[in-house]
Amino acid sequence: MQPGEDFHGLPTLSISSSFLSVDFLAEAGPRLVRLKLAGQHDNLLAEVPDMSWETTYGTFHIHGGHRLWHAPEAMPRTYMPDNDGLEVEPFEGGVRLRGPVEESTGIQKVMEVILHTDRPALTVQHALHNAGSWAVELAPWAITQVPLGGVAVLPMSAPVPSQYLPNRQLNLWSYTHIRDTRLRLDDDLALVEGKTRRQSFKIGYFNHAGWLGYLAGDVFFVKRFEPQPALQHPDQNSNCEVYVWDKFLEMETLGPLARLEPGSTATHTETWELFAAADAKPTIDGVRAVVAALKLSS
Repeated sequence: MQPGEDFHGLPTLSISSSFLSVDFLAEAGPRLVRLKLAGQHDNLLAEVPDMSWETTYGTFHIHGGHRLWHAPEAMPRTYMPDNDGLEVEPFEGGVRLRGPVEESTGIQKVMEVILHTDRPALTVQHALHNAGSWAVELAPWAITQVPLGGVAVLPMSAPVPSQYLPNRQLNLWSYTHIRDTRLRLDDDLALVEGKTRRQSFKIGYFNHAGWLGYLAGDVFFVKRFEPQPALQHPDQNSNCEVYVWDKFLEMETLGPLARLEPGSTATHTETWELFAAADAKPTIDGVRAVVAALKLSS
C-alpha cells in the first residue's frame, strides 16, 4: 500500500498488482475511486466530485467510483454521510476499509479488497455489521459507477423446469420510460447504453448467470457474484440493477434481504475482471461474440 494521487482534493491510498491498481479514499468511505490497468492512465471508474445531497445528518457526496449501500433505498437512511472516520487495515495482497458506525442506523460498512496475482482481477467483499441495539432488515448493495460512452451487458436467461413457466423478468422504476432508446433487448441479452439524457433510467431483475459487464472502448469490465435464487431480494426480487444518469452509469448487485440482529453481519462478494476487447462492437451481436469468446453464460 502506498499514497495515491489526490482525488479532487481528497487524500487517497493505492494498492497494485502487476496487472492493475486500485485507489481508495484514505479518510472517507469506504470508497474505491480509481481502477486502472497497469501502464495506462484512464480511470475505468466514473469521477463525479461535484455531486452531493443535503440530508438530515449532513452532506452526502457521491464522489464516483465504487461504494457500499444497504437496500432498500430510502431517504435519509441510504444517504448517511461517510466523509470521515475510515480505518484502513492493509494485509498481504489487499486492504480492509472499515467505516464508522452510522449514527442513525447502527450499521457499520466494511469493504475488503484483494488483488489477484495471476490476471487483471480483484475480489471485493462487502460487509454490513449491525453495531446497534435493534434488528434491521436490509440487503448489501454494491454500486460501481463507470463513465458514460460504453454499454452495460446483462445476461437474461434463467433455468426453468418447464416451457410453460417464465424465464425472464424486468423491473422498471417509476421514472424509467419503456421506450427509452438506451435499452436494447434480445432473447438472451439486454444492453443499456451509457448515454446522457434529460431523463434518468433504471432497470433491475434477478440475474441467474451471476455476472454483468460494461463494454467501453477496448476493455470489457465484468463483475461476478453468487446468485441466491432461494432467498428474497429487494426491489421486486432484483439482485442486479443498472442506472444511467447524465454523468455516469451504475452497475449494481445486491445480496438477499436479511433481518440483521445486533452483533450480526451480512456479506456480499463481487469479483471484478478486466478483459481485452479491442475488436468488440457495442451491438447485440458484437457483445454476444465477446460473451461467447469469454465463455460467459447468457
